[in-house]
Amino acid sequence: MNSEKTTNLTLVPNGPCIVKNLKSLSNVKGAIDVGETTALCRCGASTNKPFCDGSHEKIKFLSDKSDDRLEDKKQTYIGNNITIYDNRSLCAHAGYCTDNLSAVFRMKQEPWVNADAATAEDIIETIKKCPSGALSYSVNVNESGANNTSTIMVAPNGPYVVSGRIELTNTTWGSGASKEQFTLCRCGASKNKPFCDGSHWEIKFTDDKN
Repeated sequence: MNSEKTTNLTLVPNGPCIVKNLKSLSNVKGAIDVGETTALCRCGASTNKPFCDGSHEKIKFLSDKSDDRLEDKKQTYIGNNITIYDNRSLCAHAGYCTDNLSAVFRMKQEPWVNADAATAEDIIETIKKCPSGALSYSVNVNESGANNTSTIMVAPNGPYVVSGRIELTNTTWGSGASKEQFTLCRCGASKNKPFCDGSHWEIKFTDDKN
């Protein structure tokens, strides 16, 4: 990324994500060179993924949030040494939390977060792996949960994973959402557009090239 310019993402209504000032995207195969301005597909139908080819117009893609999406609400789980925040409506269901720290992030249990089941250091390390920014934390009064490296990664058969100091315009942020770490839908099926809600798993979205 150009060190003198901030990477900017602009969401075109019912259209692509316009990216400015990004040198390259990344995927499992390595780096994808992009120009100073490029358009990324958000409808899931492009034949040139991750780039837009105009298919959103053919399929009449709608970028609005769905009425039946999960409630935008930040839950707070207070422990002795750390407080964990979670907004389920932002979760991309990548599984880093439940796979890496199942004693804290407990599937099919209520409350599903136990903030005292691991050290604060281990919890922070796990939360920083959360690609969607649904999870964050505070120790004393400093809330965090992201890193400062500006990148956009094309996840295999999944969303755009955005991290770092990247400006996202034309959107409404969820309660407690991280603005330095988040996932953007690229399958077209999320009910919480522009953010990923894990719908790529349900529709079995595939992108063999990336």
